[in-house]
Amino acid sequence: MVTRITLVEGDITEQQVDVVVNAANSSLLGGGGVDGAIHRKGGPQILEECRRLRASHWGSGLPTGQAVSTTAGRLPARWVVHTVGPVYWEDEYEDRAGQLASCYRESLRVAAELGARTVAFPAVSAGVYGWPLEDAARIALGTVAATVAGPARDLTEVRFVLFGTAAYGTFEQVWREMGVEGEERQGQE
Repeated sequence: MVTRITLVEGDITEQQVDVVVNAANSSLLGGGGVDGAIHRKGGPQILEECRRLRASHWGSGLPTGQAVSTTAGRLPARWVVHTVGPVYWEDEYEDRAGQLASCYRESLRVAAELGARTVAFPAVSAGVYGWPLEDAARIALGTVAATVAGPARDLTEVRFVLFGTAAYGTFEQVWREMGVEGEERQGQE
């Protein structure tokens, strides 16, 4: 099976997919940006499940690069996979590109374990966590392309939902430079 990798400019909370990936903070209890939007639109069921996760296995919070799933609440998706991206400027002496790649791999692994066929990603760490967008796009597209060719090959579509024309344009440019195979789509969805 060939997994389509698509680019969409739009709102991740509006995506009709099996899994929406949340660029969460380690507390799993909501925050700003994508995290806040998913919690607001998805409603209290997401927060309730996140609290249960914190009360059990993830008492110290979800580590950077890891992923865990909850219900999607009122979102049009079935599940939310929460992943914690690295903060770009946190430690100038540590290369955290591997942690960012892990966010994508682990999210796809969790999605595959759930039986998902379609997944929507934001640009993890490229917002308030300060990761330069072009580098974030290169890591995201490269990691997803490699992962759907191997362990997550049962997915039919992985969609990058990019907020705004600048983010979409950057991902599209990197996509073309990398020659990532897939199908490209633009516009609100």
